[in-house]
Amino acid sequence: MKLISWNVNGIRACVRKGFLEYFKEADADIFCIQETKLQEGQIDLDLENYFQYWNYAVKKGYSGTAVFTKKEPLSVTYGVGIEEQEPEGRILTLEFEEFYLVNVYTPNSQRDLARLDFRIAWEDKIRSYLRDLDTIKPVILCGDLNVAHNAIDLKNPKSNKGNSGFTEEERGKMTKLLESGFIDAFRYLYPNREDAYTWWSYMNKVRERNIGWRIDYFIISERIKNSLKDAQIHSHVMGSDHCPVVLDILF
Repeated sequence: MKLISWNVNGIRACVRKGFLEYFKEADADIFCIQETKLQEGQIDLDLENYFQYWNYAVKKGYSGTAVFTKKEPLSVTYGVGIEEQEPEGRILTLEFEEFYLVNVYTPNSQRDLARLDFRIAWEDKIRSYLRDLDTIKPVILCGDLNVAHNAIDLKNPKSNKGNSGFTEEERGKMTKLLESGFIDAFRYLYPNREDAYTWWSYMNKVRERNIGWRIDYFIISERIKNSLKDAQIHSHVMGSDHCPVVLDILF
């Protein structure tokens, strides 16, 4: 089974930059996107043979997630009951026979860390939610998790220490999640691979010089790690400030 996750930073703009061509070429069984930045009725994607599920933010042009899947899920859940977070459309859960798929766009703690406390509370609630699901069947979590877990996951760890996405608090919450029975699929397979990033600033020539961060993930239940075939980063794919990440797994 092939799964893809991509923060498209606005699906309408991404479509103009080649999204559909990549989508068709990739031919994923499940394709998840984050930061859709639209409301219902603002786009009509002709994705033949795919069921489409969208979680829109109330605020126009903000946040949002979607999942496109060849196989119809048993159930779909929008959010996890975090009342103050529901309007941002950040979570979609699809239940399949063998596993739960959770597509997430984690809130950014912001440049001045104004939203760090909110972010940390979010992390605790999401971890609890994932652990509850994991007691029923294995979980595949994907999305823009807005954290570089370790120094190897960004180009300039020393100068970014304490910045949004690389604070001790955010990194610690990722560690706690992984210690709760989950693994980072890419890092499990490629523990020492450097210069593997999924997001680059739009500043001049940053992407060309590969000054990036790895903040987009597939996190899976540890008990299905032997089903992993591969985890890839498609850094060659343009259309957003993020690139797609890919999971190949046996189900």
